[in-house]
Amino acid sequence: MIKYAALFTAIFCITTQAQQNHHNLIIGTYTNTCQSDGMYAYDFDTETADAQLKGSSKNIVNPSFLSFSADKKFVYSTNENGNDSQVSAFHFYSDSGNLQFLNSKSSEGNDPCYVLNDDKNVLVANYSGGNITVFGKNEDGTIGKHKQIVMHMVQSVGQDSLETSHMHMLQFSSDKKYLLASDLGKDYLYVYRYDPDAKSAVLDFSYFLRVNKGSGPRHFTFSPDGQLVYLLNELDGSLLVLSFINGELKLLQETTVVDKKFKGKTAAADIHITADGKFLYATNRGDANTISCFEIKKNGKLKFVQNTSTLGKGPRNFTIDPTGNFLLIAHQYTNEVVIFSIDKTTGTLTDTGKRIALCSPVCLVFE
Repeated sequence: MIKYAALFTAIFCITTQAQQNHHNLIIGTYTNTCQSDGMYAYDFDTETADAQLKGSSKNIVNPSFLSFSADKKFVYSTNENGNDSQVSAFHFYSDSGNLQFLNSKSSEGNDPCYVLNDDKNVLVANYSGGNITVFGKNEDGTIGKHKQIVMHMVQSVGQDSLETSHMHMLQFSSDKKYLLASDLGKDYLYVYRYDPDAKSAVLDFSYFLRVNKGSGPRHFTFSPDGQLVYLLNELDGSLLVLSFINGELKLLQETTVVDKKFKGKTAAADIHITADGKFLYATNRGDANTISCFEIKKNGKLKFVQNTSTLGKGPRNFTIDPTGNFLLIAHQYTNEVVIFSIDKTTGTLTDTGKRIALCSPVCLVFE
């Protein structure tokens, strides 16, 4: 009996370990450039970097950015489609990978490019619309009526010159008291007070930081302790380290993801930090198609480590798997996800040779 019990325990441990190595990965795509169902669910093995297709959505237009609910039961997507742009809700079935459509709402602004949610609300950044829309969230995960539309008006900067807002990213502060929003068109990083229970004035303007004119703030991320913001600027490739204290931002350091010898078009895209807070990565599209690695020093400032090819064209969103073993980059124009291994000591990336081939991938989120 003791031998059988030991054998059962060993089998149970092996099975549990195998299950822990598998995580669901959802990929959002553009559907208007090649054949795509919209969103795809994969089983991703964090030991081998192998990915197996489990399920997909049907007839969903351009789900170009995705957001999981905190309980992982629901997925929210933008539907970037000009005047017909929407935001949609899906029930996600973890075991099967099935994505069940629940409902859609007009995004109340053209070309939404970022969606964020918590227990009470679904928030959308509309790029061409230049505004933020706040929707209520129903208990069944569906998107409710919009509570608030925050407009960022066209601003005159000269006799023949106008600045037009292009809202690009939204993120809560670690204490959820604030929402930060990047405006690529007007070179602002906005700070709003956040009241999730408000019926209309969910966002209340608090503060803004204007970065260098023409730099184009795109994506940003917080340090693990929430006291620093790392901001990636699309148009000039600059990377800023900002302190974030009591809702205010202060510049601490400026560096870049652009190699000194590079002469082509810059179009920086996405930025993420490893879970242990040791390394930061940022992508650059345009003519570069590179990803840069920086070591995060104890004072939060950045030290350059590596700049390497992403091995594809149009690197958009990327993600780090839950174990921190692999970094996956979605390539919009070469129609595949390229998977790199991460050296957890140095931060450097090495091509695994593993790929996920699919039409125009642009967003990656792990369950």
